[in-house]
Amino acid sequence: MNYPVWYLPGIGGGILIAIIAVTHVFVSHFAVGGGLYLVLAERKGIRENSPEILAFTKRHAKFFMLLTMVYGGITGVGIWFIISMVQPAATSQLIHTFVFGWAAEWVWFLVEIIALLVYYYTFGRMDNRTHQMVGWIYFIAAWLSLFLINGIIDFMLTPGAWIDNHNFWSGFFNPSFWPSLLFRSFFSFMLAGLYAFVTCAFLKDAELKTRMTRYSGKWALTSLLLSIPCAAWYLAILPEPARSLVEGGSPTIRAAGQFALYALLVTFALVLLLAVIRPAFNNKPLAILTLIPAFLLLGAFEWTREAARRPFVLNQIMYSNGVALAQAEELQNQSFLVRTKWSAVSEVDDSNLVEAGSELFKFQCYACHTIGGINNDILPKTAGMDFSAMTAYLLNVIHKRPYMPRFLGTEQEAAALSAYLVGELHGKEVDLAMLATPADLGQQLYNNNCTGCHDLDTARQWAANLTLTEIIAGLESLSTLNEMMIDFSGTPEEKQHLASYLLP
Repeated sequence: MNYPVWYLPGIGGGILIAIIAVTHVFVSHFAVGGGLYLVLAERKGIRENSPEILAFTKRHAKFFMLLTMVYGGITGVGIWFIISMVQPAATSQLIHTFVFGWAAEWVWFLVEIIALLVYYYTFGRMDNRTHQMVGWIYFIAAWLSLFLINGIIDFMLTPGAWIDNHNFWSGFFNPSFWPSLLFRSFFSFMLAGLYAFVTCAFLKDAELKTRMTRYSGKWALTSLLLSIPCAAWYLAILPEPARSLVEGGSPTIRAAGQFALYALLVTFALVLLLAVIRPAFNNKPLAILTLIPAFLLLGAFEWTREAARRPFVLNQIMYSNGVALAQAEELQNQSFLVRTKWSAVSEVDDSNLVEAGSELFKFQCYACHTIGGINNDILPKTAGMDFSAMTAYLLNVIHKRPYMPRFLGTEQEAAALSAYLVGELHGKEVDLAMLATPADLGQQLYNNNCTGCHDLDTARQWAANLTLTEIIAGLESLSTLNEMMIDFSGTPEEKQHLASYLLP
């Protein structure tokens, strides 16, 4: 609310962040693990007095340098650009909290660049011992970059004691720091082996291809197996409600977890094939194919880490729409638009409901929802509600959707957002007289408790073949129908009225 945002309702800023960030992470982790692979592959060539292995290592170093320094560097800058445009408040918070951590990471990145250029361009021109030292300098700098970034990004999920003391070290060495660091380190070593499959696939010497494919496969297989207990440790230290969401409380996160499991199994099977069973099978299509499930596995992990913070972008610090928790408390029953610096509308009246609602959507909903886009499209989620039901839902959203930020603003502003969603986007009737308390208590209870998830036709279809007593019993045990639903806990009279309203 204190910053303008890059408003792309048809695409969503979250999708742009995901595309840039996940591809960057897939390359930047290779930049860490691949550095160690180069040093040890070169050492293997020196120890075995093998010019062929040394030539392979130099060739792989060129591929490594171009991919990590060019694409990795560009996407690294791209992440800063996109998060500052889409999540400016959170970006500002991270910079102000960890400014010296970021500065140190940039220093190590500069060391990486220099060391890698020296390593590649002096390959075969420098004595072995000194050249190996340059390689070690690169790897240590790259791993220290991971060390620093890991502390900052895991702060976003598990800020720990920082919430109370605002101490740099409490935020940096947060509860998920060590399991995440170990997981990412082993994952980066696994990627080093997988990317090496690609260079191996271009070798014309069949015997050398088999040797280096098996060597690379052992890297990948060992690292993959070591990463699994680290991932389990990571899950074990997650705070509530993040842990419940990851363990199945959110259907979308549960689906991502299943997806990650399948990707893990496919990755394991392909690596096992190339590392142990048939390294001679390695070819260009198979080498590329092996990278795909690993990319999907990393993508599922990063998406789950992001989604587990809901409804926050900085857990327990700032909501996903950029409103700090402290600000949200101040805004209870206060005008949101008056306090929003970059809103085109500051006051709501009968003549500007839709325009005000559009601004409220931009600053409160757009961080998570698109309009007709592929990411969390708001249109199907609001299609079953009329103006009064939508307004009632917004005012009660914190109780019905705990992984969504509470609506911030006055009842009039809730009506404005409802007018935009229902009237502008769906073309339904918008009449402020509809906001009067329904004469039917059952309808009022339905609007306040059910309308966010179910349209009336669906709810009445469920009740169609039930008696009034059976409907009441069903309302009292909704969680048995779907674990994401909350049992209705109204008074006996309210249960009677709601059940009567649901009868077709």
